Amino acid sequence: MTSSNANRTLALGGAGALVVVLLGLIGWMLSQQPARGAPDEPFTLSDTRGAKVDQTIFKGRPSIVYFGYTNCPDVCPTTLIELADWLRDLGPAGQSIQALFFTVDPERDTLDVLGPYVASISDRIVGITGSSIEMEKASKAWMVYARKTGEEDGDYHMRHSTSLLLIGANGRLQGMIPYGTPKDEALRKIRDVLLPPSTRTAALRS
Repeated sequence: MTSSNANRTLALGGAGALVVVLLGLIGWMLSQQPARGAPDEPFTLSDTRGAKVDQTIFKGRPSIVYFGYTNCPDVCPTTLIELADWLRDLGPAGQSIQALFFTVDPERDTLDVLGPYVASISDRIVGITGSSIEMEKASKAWMVYARKTGEEDGDYHMRHSTSLLLIGANGRLQGMIPYGTPKDEALRKIRDVLLPPSTRTAALRS
């Protein structure tokens, strides 16, 4: 084999290995994203307004859904504060949208903890919690990634998906807003995806 052929073989082998790595990375990233569709498995939870919650909560009105936890040091509070700001900017046209905060840390996020937490951010956001088994059903239904990390002396953090889910009134996933999305882009996506055409102009004026 000549040196040029050897170099070509090495280059092809390296390119092939890179493709395998990239495909694996893409597969992993997709596995961390919520599934496009409605959850099939029933669940029973409770919200911070004293109501029981099941899988039908996603039907009947558009929803912006976030999975996080109250002990989250930065991403969760930032996301919820931004969400509250967007809801204010949407004005009356956005009143049909329900904002739901599902905890991924039900061991610590009881209703007594979750209620004051969401109330301190916005009266538009409803916190949802329950048993670990039922919370896992809800998160897995949308393929939301969540697991404990750095557990020491009973303290831990949760590593979890950080995108907001935009769910239509039909209970189907219509899109997502990744963490760090600029405000104008987020508002445009919410209007385009969740609001009927007749109310989009009103939302722009708000």
